[in-house]
Amino acid sequence: MDSERELLKGNTPTLVLAVLADAPLHGYAIAREIERRSQNALKFKEGTLYPALHTLEREGLLTGEWRQEPGGRTRKVYAITPAGRAVLEQRTRAWHAFASAIGRVIGEKEEVVGTPAAQGIG
Repeated sequence: MDSERELLKGNTPTLVLAVLADAPLHGYAIAREIERRSQNALKFKEGTLYPALHTLEREGLLTGEWRQEPGGRTRKVYAITPAGRAVLEQRTRAWHAFASAIGRVIGEKEEVVGTPAAQGIG
């Protein structure tokens, strides 16, 4: 669904920062952790994740460091910066306020639909 893709794209920076708030990870591990935490509801492709990582790094919200892993593979591991933590807190507050407002609108509508009068009872 296009709207779901747009929602994911617009919230990718927040999701990445939230995952990296717990521990530094490389890109593939970030994507898998978001999938795990969302119970596979959110899936990331390289075309979505890596541009977001590069932007966050350029903005000083993440740092990236190349590390060689056992077996010889080299990966860029990202870590959240203090500025990134501050932005995450701000985005988290904004998200909760937004979700709460949407919930009130949807909830109010569901209450009206679910009332006995709305169902033609009484």
